[in-house]
Amino acid sequence: MKAVPVETDYIVVGAGVAGMRAAIELASAGRVLVLAKNELTESATQYAQGGVAVALSDEDEISLHLQDTLDAGDGLSNPEAARVLVEEGPPRIQELIDWGTEFDRQGTKLTFTREAAHSRSRVLHAHGDSTGREIGRALYAKATTLKHISFWEWEFTADLCLLDGRVAGIRVMNDRGETREVHARAVLLATGGLGQVYRETTNPGVATGDGVAMAFRAGAEIQDMEFVQFHPTALYVKKAPRFLLSEALRGEGAYLRNAEMQRFMPKYHEMAELAPRDVVARAIAHELEVSRLADPVVYLDLTHLDTSHVAARFPRIHSTCLQYNIDIGTDLIPVRPAAHYAMGGVRSDQHGRTSLPGLYAAGEVACTGVHGANRLASNSLLEGLVYGARAGKMIREETPPAIGKPNHAGSRAGKAAENPATREGRGAEEMIRAVRDLAWKNIGIVRSGAGLRAAIEQLEEWRKCLPAMTSRRQCEANNIFQTALLTARSALARQESRGAHYRLDYPSHDDARFKKHSIVRGDSIRFE
Repeated sequence: MKAVPVETDYIVVGAGVAGMRAAIELASAGRVLVLAKNELTESATQYAQGGVAVALSDEDEISLHLQDTLDAGDGLSNPEAARVLVEEGPPRIQELIDWGTEFDRQGTKLTFTREAAHSRSRVLHAHGDSTGREIGRALYAKATTLKHISFWEWEFTADLCLLDGRVAGIRVMNDRGETREVHARAVLLATGGLGQVYRETTNPGVATGDGVAMAFRAGAEIQDMEFVQFHPTALYVKKAPRFLLSEALRGEGAYLRNAEMQRFMPKYHEMAELAPRDVVARAIAHELEVSRLADPVVYLDLTHLDTSHVAARFPRIHSTCLQYNIDIGTDLIPVRPAAHYAMGGVRSDQHGRTSLPGLYAAGEVACTGVHGANRLASNSLLEGLVYGARAGKMIREETPPAIGKPNHAGSRAGKAAENPATREGRGAEEMIRAVRDLAWKNIGIVRSGAGLRAAIEQLEEWRKCLPAMTSRRQCEANNIFQTALLTARSALARQESRGAHYRLDYPSHDDARFKKHSIVRGDSIRFE
């Protein structure tokens, strides 16, 4: 196989919706190298079932979408970032349609559905519950028509390379652990999320927090890591992956029932099953805690709905559940919450610029503050489209015309990379399992100061035996470790409950002290 070139104009790390849309924007300005650590199709984009939220229907208004986004963010959304999202959403969606995206329609009219915390039906979907897959297909088809974009699968990006304080390339690693540098005028991180930090997650295996960890090691500022969204309803079958059961199921009228077959959401929130995700996830967690079952679950119930409509509306969910002998039209579906989405990430502005010159970020890996403390359902694909395009445009406009040779030694600022004890660490898989179990137990849906301090203490102890970063999986182990530690540190510092961050010892908002964003760089953490 051909080797990745040693030099290009622009590097895009990640081939999901944000990376692909940025690459399309950059193609007119020079050579664009798009790297995926697995297949091009293996990203969170492909798993996005529910749809993409956009104010395009006759009954909707951009101002209403903005208000719903701000309400979901629980007082912490950046209003300007949210305004950009909802205002630039419609033209980005129209662009997708022009490029051949096949959203579901009734006749010639687009069909919209409603999801939790939306005041209008504004969620577009494609092929029922395969929206992300269809958007990814259309973006890739468009990108392949642009001659300056090249795609490289199975190329793992291990670190960023710096030149005089500027990000000027990356270090890639092959299957044998051999590394080489690729130099570029600018690097865009579009690496997606960090769900694999948790034992229970709806995220694909590639979501190991690579972008956040790389940026942190290089000295970038990381923002709002305490805000991790736990999806309330992931299929819970032993020895099966935690398959996402879209919120759109509840939007269509599905109920949640506990082990006694009682609907329980009305006692937790006036919107019942359509309450914000963090409320539903905590309600389920409480029901599981008080259950008398040894292996407790709650159930998603669609049996009162039209079975043929359910099968047609959710074909992928229907067929996947059938593999586990569950017919979603006639059977109760066992579910538990699972880590789903990170509101925090690499601190970036509304044009994708990070605190490091030459480094940009877009999509889930980035944190513009658009989602605040809790993301509104189906705003994630829209964010990737809007902010991927904006980042691509800014890179095109402001990057210098030439690059020098990076000083790789300056790119490894993290303690894990410098610690000589990492030369002979514990195995990567063992470390990953231990961190994921700890994160689920102590940095999960419900947190406490004691639990977070215990997690930080344990992680710091494990730092001494991190595996050397000489293989892809060892790099992922270090990235999962670093991301878990950043999340725990940020969660401990935020002494309040807000959005997806809930602390038993501080159950209320504290606007005076914490209606601010947490920002971590190196060993310091501040709120502003």
